[in-house]
Amino acid sequence: MHAVPYTPAKHFGKGENDPAFRTKLAIGAGLAAQAKAAGFVFRAVCADSAYGDQDGFRGELREAGLPFVMALKPRRGTWAYGADAHTPVDAARALAWGGPDDPGDWQPVTRTFRGGRTQTWRAADAQLGWWGPDGTTRLVAATADPATLPEKATWYLATNLARPGGPREAESPHPAAALAEIVRIYGIRHWIEQSYKQVKDQLGWADFQVRSDIAIRRHQALVNCAFSFCWAAWFAGSPSQQDTVVPRPEPGRGERGAARRLTPAGAVLAAGITRDTRLAFPLDRAAAHGPRRPRHRSCRP
Repeated sequence: MHAVPYTPAKHFGKGENDPAFRTKLAIGAGLAAQAKAAGFVFRAVCADSAYGDQDGFRGELREAGLPFVMALKPRRGTWAYGADAHTPVDAARALAWGGPDDPGDWQPVTRTFRGGRTQTWRAADAQLGWWGPDGTTRLVAATADPATLPEKATWYLATNLARPGGPREAESPHPAAALAEIVRIYGIRHWIEQSYKQVKDQLGWADFQVRSDIAIRRHQALVNCAFSFCWAAWFAGSPSQQDTVVPRPEPGRGERGAARRLTPAGAVLAAGITRDTRLAFPLDRAAAHGPRRPRHRSCRP
């Protein structure tokens, strides 16, 4: 797959008005459409509220025929009649909830994490303006507690995936998605952030002493190559290592699939404490994690 770095407007002669300038939103939508054209099959484009709150970005994906599941800020305002909900959190509060014995509009969904740990959340289709269970865009609220809607454990999700059994299912170009699947898809997004953190910190995405645009692009290309090599090594392995791994179970049991046993670290790395941080999941190769040393910004091949 392709990676396109964002170039700030100051590097263009006419700034943001330069024809060659592209925003991060335009780059992201273009890459998603390019992936589809290249034959990549994916269930949905998933993004946080920095992208989900942008009507134009969702419109570009819809126009390209791409399904999406994106977060919204809780108080993202929209026009509505006086008595109706004006924000996602208002729409969630309007849903009926009488407690676990009287769940009202909320359905239980089970989130399964790596290692087998589970947590029961509640999810529901909400109504916000033109968005609703059978609208072209659904608003799905998912939370650990419908009574209080805790900020750190509540998601407000916009999706164009039709509701199973709804009037849009037959004409939708994408398979319908139940509430549990919507929640599972967005739960996977957090591991995108985990991979980005590894690229940025452990592999040195942000560690450069160059200033020109082309030099930064070259440095980022090297980091992307390093990350790809790490993935390739992890998936390939050697025959002796593969013999020690329990066969991977069928997917679909949880947000990252069922947990699997890992290759003993001693078979891959020297035993003992490491002198610096190493890539953890998804590489699963670190022998140990030691305290983090002060970082020096440098450009290393």
